[in-house]
Amino acid sequence: MDPRSEIREFLTSRRAKITPEQAGLTSYGSRRVPGLRREEVAVLADVSLPYYTRIERGDMSGVSESVLEALARALQLDEAERAHLFDLARTLRPTSSSRRRRGTQQSIRSSVQHMLDAITAIPAFVRNGRLDILAANRLGRAFYSQHFDSPHQPVNSARFAFLDPRAQSFYLDWESIAKDMVAVLHEAAGRDPYDRALSDLVGELSTRSETFRTFWAAHNVRRHDTGVKSVHHPLVGEVTFTFESMELLADSGLTMFVYTTEPGSKSEQAMNLLASWTATPDEETTGADVIRDGPSAQA
Repeated sequence: MDPRSEIREFLTSRRAKITPEQAGLTSYGSRRVPGLRREEVAVLADVSLPYYTRIERGDMSGVSESVLEALARALQLDEAERAHLFDLARTLRPTSSSRRRRGTQQSIRSSVQHMLDAITAIPAFVRNGRLDILAANRLGRAFYSQHFDSPHQPVNSARFAFLDPRAQSFYLDWESIAKDMVAVLHEAAGRDPYDRALSDLVGELSTRSETFRTFWAAHNVRRHDTGVKSVHHPLVGEVTFTFESMELLADSGLTMFVYTTEPGSKSEQAMNLLASWTATPDEETTGADVIRDGPSAQA
């Protein structure tokens, strides 16, 4: 991915989302497109129009953090968008070491897998920034059985969401979740636009999914730290859960996610049922096997 194109399209898309009225400006005359003009962003950020134009074209040489902060305020960026702007600016500076970064990690240490395996009552898994699911506990594999047995491999949440037709039945609010996934990939691209595997994934999904191309063109970014989701699991039905994330500080770019349900709820009952079906002393049997063969396989 080209960082200059990324910052140009990101800034253009952000100013297109804000009307002069929202920015506290008076609008004069007709407008060919909605949103702020370049000169209005320049006024709000207290920089000259030529200077802002240069920034929007991807020339970040000499741009200070105070200017970036002013642009973030002018464009009313949220926390994730502000961080994305700073990430893109850092990759475009002449002294940037981004090109020398190692790609997003693709494996986990054995001690991390042992930690996952010790979590038995709730789904848990480890993911990298481009949404590859690198490891999971038994219940996590059962919960995401369709991800693991999908013909579209390696296991990746975005690959499943956009290429596997079962995804729209699994995710009850598929469109919202799919947009969030694309926004997470954009955020990852801002941190390291030279991640070859991420570029390959975006290229694959752009080629094979028109919907992905449309969502990607919006240039939205977000973090995926906590929230609530609802799915329709193929074995136990509808489950609404809260997810929490924890960065693995010793493993750059890797995050552990755990899913919990409301105590006493139908979702908790469904998760307990799934856990009982996946509990087995046979270490050769995985959660994905249970979903494929059905609960009778554990009888």
